Amino acid sequence: MKIGFIGLGRMGGNMVERLLKDGHETVVYNLTQKEIDEAVKKGAIAAKSAEDILNHLPERKAVWLMVPNGEPVEQNINLLSKHMKKGDIIIDGGNSNWKQSKSRAEELWKKGINYIDCGTSGGIWGLKNGYSLMTGGNKEAVEYMYPIFKTLAPADGGYTYCGNSGAGHFVKMVHNGIEYGMMQSYAEGFEIMKSSQFNIEIEKVAEGWMYGSVVRSWLLELAVNAFKEDPNLENVKGYVDDSGEGRWTVEAAIEQGVPAHVISASLYARFQSRQQDSFAMKMLASLRKQFGGHPIVLEKK
Repeated sequence: MKIGFIGLGRMGGNMVERLLKDGHETVVYNLTQKEIDEAVKKGAIAAKSAEDILNHLPERKAVWLMVPNGEPVEQNINLLSKHMKKGDIIIDGGNSNWKQSKSRAEELWKKGINYIDCGTSGGIWGLKNGYSLMTGGNKEAVEYMYPIFKTLAPADGGYTYCGNSGAGHFVKMVHNGIEYGMMQSYAEGFEIMKSSQFNIEIEKVAEGWMYGSVVRSWLLELAVNAFKEDPNLENVKGYVDDSGEGRWTVEAAIEQGVPAHVISASLYARFQSRQQDSFAMKMLASLRKQFGGHPIVLEKK
């Protein structure tokens, strides 16, 4: 299948490489040339601009956006939609707010253009392991894109149709809210062990839990990676950012009258991390770096 791809950052570049390896023709554009050149070396076709991507695509055009939420998404949609025809498809694979996605889909549908909101999880490991994809939008358009979704997802599945427009990004938002809570539980648990009267080698505990334990998970594997790199996390400042989706999850819980104690508390813990330093916060920062390549603030020596 032939697809356009805008945004070749930490995840976008790897997604393009995964598509190319499976034989899909991919036309790419990025604000900086270096990433375009790297993609071309791997077999991609370079476009001169976002609009120029459309000149390289077949009659029914499909363009994937992997850019930051907000204005970058809006700008690209405006540029593309001016030149797209009825039946064409725009896929937003970033972390856009589901309410905005719903509105964008409604506006584009007036022109006959399909907007698929696709929550994408997998971080910097997606190239090797595949991505979990959560889609919302017109079902016919989503099914048309299944060859792309099948390539990006792990071999045994992982691409899920969640419902009408907005549903994909809503599900991804909740996914990230759950992620906040899981990470916070690990961080607090390891700090309890770290501050105990016992000289516990927490790296060995984390490794041991990977075999048969009820709390084994991919996040725990990443914790082991972080401890191998820096056993006491001495070089990591306990400052933990939030991407916005944790806040949106709490807002949705409030709007829907659903108690969300753990997710709310984990969000507030991230706010607290910006005021004080602790081992738990260092671990949260390290986990975010491990699965998503998010930058960490290093301790000053």
